[in-house]
Order: sequence, then C-alpha cells, then structure tokens
Amino acid sequence: MIRSFRHRGLARFFEQGTKAGIQPAHARRLRLILALLHAAKSPRDLAAPGLDLHPLRGGLAGTWAVSVNGPWRVTFRFSEGKAYEVDYVQVH
Repeated sequence: MIRSFRHRGLARFFEQGTKAGIQPAHARRLRLILALLHAAKSPRDLAAPGLDLHPLRGGLAGTWAVSVNGPWRVTFRFSEGKAYEVDYVQVH
C-alpha cells in the first residue's frame, strides 16, 4: 500500500487520474507501476520483467527504483509492507 508521495504530480495522478505534473507519455506505465506498488507487500513484488527493480546505494541506500522510460524512474522506500516517499525522478 502506498502511504506517502514525494512528487505531488504523481500523487495527483494516483489519486485523481490527472496527468498534470507528469509526462503524459508515461501515464500508462506509471499507472501499472503505481498499481503494482499499491498492491505490493515487499519491494520484490515489483520484480516484473521490464521494470528493472533495483536498490539504490550511497546516500539513497534503503530506496528502491523501477524504470519508467529512458532516464525516468519511480523511487520509493518500503517499510512494514507499505511504500513511502514515492517519487518520480529523471536520472542523469
């Protein structure tokens, strides 16, 4: 279950379906990722083909990421069966 978002546009997309604040071309993929994340009991539940689930390192240790498209990722922390700090970021 998703408990909190860092990205307001992604939160609005999840809660209201509005594409304002996200890349409209990513809407279909984001909908899939958010549905999987909301149903997940652990980060490994997002280990679906093509999502490239991976833990982040360094200062972001404890954060997981999945691929959206190109340099875009959804990142999140997971604790006690819930997703926190869900973010939508472009990596370099």
